[in-house]
Amino acid sequence: MASSLNDIQVVKGSKFEHYRRGQGLANGGRSAGKGTKGQGQHAHTKKHGFEGGQMPLARRLPKYGFNSISRIELAIVNLDGLNTFKDGDVVDETVLNAKGLVKNNANGIKILGKGVLDKKLTVKAHAFSAGAKKAIEAKGGTVEAIK
Repeated sequence: MASSLNDIQVVKGSKFEHYRRGQGLANGGRSAGKGTKGQGQHAHTKKHGFEGGQMPLARRLPKYGFNSISRIELAIVNLDGLNTFKDGDVVDETVLNAKGLVKNNANGIKILGKGVLDKKLTVKAHAFSAGAKKAIEAKGGTVEAIK
């Protein structure tokens, strides 16, 4: 049986009565569907970090730390890591990368004096500690600083 437009009826429950929010207690309540009263019902005033007049946590805690924009992060290699090379080897950045002692993303290499060096090596790095320099030269090796 074919239906026509004049036979269409509204399904019960599909339409809701419109409430005029914010027009007094008689029309649905005091907060106009915003969920709260006062400052919280305005979109532009969220109370991030506001603790009801108490000093906020971000201001109670002390400031600390400093990150220098000119700092150069150096990869660290200790003397005992250099024992993997043979006597007379030239140790530089590419060789250290190949052995896995330094990652490629390092800005430079610094040799530190932890451990004991057993080999005579020529070491090329960006920086040396005083103890590491002394230990390499004591074994008959040479130290070359890279700029």
